[in-house]
This record gives sequence, C-alpha cells and structure tokens, in this order.
Amino acid sequence: MSVKRARNVRQMFGRIVPRYDLLNRLMSLGMDSRWRRAAAAAAQPAGGLALDLGTGTGDLALELRRRGAARIVGVDFSGEMLAAARAKATSAGSASVSWALGDALRLPFPKDTFDCVTNGFLLRNLADLRAGLAEMARVLKPGGRLVCLDMTQPPPGLFGSLYRLYFNRLMPPLAGAISGDSTAYRYLPNSLQGFPDASELAAMLTDIGLRRVRVRRLAGGTVALHAARKPMPDA
Repeated sequence: MSVKRARNVRQMFGRIVPRYDLLNRLMSLGMDSRWRRAAAAAAQPAGGLALDLGTGTGDLALELRRRGAARIVGVDFSGEMLAAARAKATSAGSASVSWALGDALRLPFPKDTFDCVTNGFLLRNLADLRAGLAEMARVLKPGGRLVCLDMTQPPPGLFGSLYRLYFNRLMPPLAGAISGDSTAYRYLPNSLQGFPDASELAAMLTDIGLRRVRVRRLAGGTVALHAARKPMPDA
C-alpha cells in the first residue's frame, strides 16, 4: 500500500465513524457482535494485559474488558475512530481501557509485553500482512495468544455465489447510501481481492513462529476466527 493509499484509507475510516457501528450491524445481519464475543473468548484475557489492534470504535476492546482483562490498550490509525472509542468506553464506565494512535506495522511497544493481542477486521487493511502479523507476535509474551477475526474467501457452491453477489454488488451501494460515502463501501469488497483464505492465513501464522493455530469459520464460512499461541522459549 502506497503512502497515498494509506492516507486515503485512514481518511475514509475517519469519514464513516458516525454510521460505522450501525453499518456493521446491518451488513452482518447483527452477527458482528457475536463474532467479537467469540474473538474475545478465544483470547482468554482474564487477568492479563491485552492489546486490540485496529480497534475502531472499541467494540472488541470492550469485549476483552467484559472477559476480565486487567488492562486493555486499543490502537488505531484513525483519530476519529479513537475519539468514538473513548466516548463509548467512558459511557460504559470502562476506565481500564486506554487508547493510542498507532501503526500496526510499527507498534510502539517492547517485545514480550502483552498476554493477548486481538484484531477485528484489520488484516485486509495492512500494507504488509506478514510484517503486521510478525509485529503482533513480537509484542506477545511467550505463551500469549494472538486472535484474528476477519473476512475470508467465501466457500464454493450456491451459498458462496449468493454471498459474492451480496458482498460485491448489493452491499456497497446500500451501505454507501446509508453512510453517505459510496467510496468507502466500494473499498470493502476490493479489500478481499488477493487476501489469503483461512487456510493460507493459518499457514502464515505458523510460518512466523506461532503454534497451536486454530481456525473457526463463521457465517457460513465467510468470516474466519484464527487463534494461535507464541511458544515458550524452550518449546
């Protein structure tokens, strides 16, 4: 991703903040909250220090808090998204969550810092997917868990064909009309082009040194939840 494209994506996310949560619910038929709850459960954050990357308006970070994380840091590259996340956390009374503007490819944290690292619908936006995953693994403590929730290539067959029709043709103009930003929701289906499927992403997690990689396919196989652990030094 060029510097110009990265800037455009950042600005795009900033523009859609007012309708972002509403559109997530509508586009997922209300299932996105359930997916984030599953991701938070897979991270097993109770009592630990958690990092949520691409935190957006903070939904996954707040799920980590509900799951008992002692402290959560939510990082995003959009200041407008972070402002919405802060407001949401304040309304929920979640003082144990802090927010930071940052780049997932250059995290401002020492290695072996976090007990778990999560991300929801971030990976397709990374300029260098492998480098981003390696950076997440770097800041994990040995034994810590990385959990990734994102779209994946739909399965073959009738359901997959119908989903592609919805995702590529029907959803973008509808979401654009609701959000008032047609450009933003043309980006979404384009971001899946060339993105590795669930099995390929699992192999990539293994390649960067993570172990016990597990994949759970959701929403008829159109969303994937990956969980992996950073090995202990003597493993």
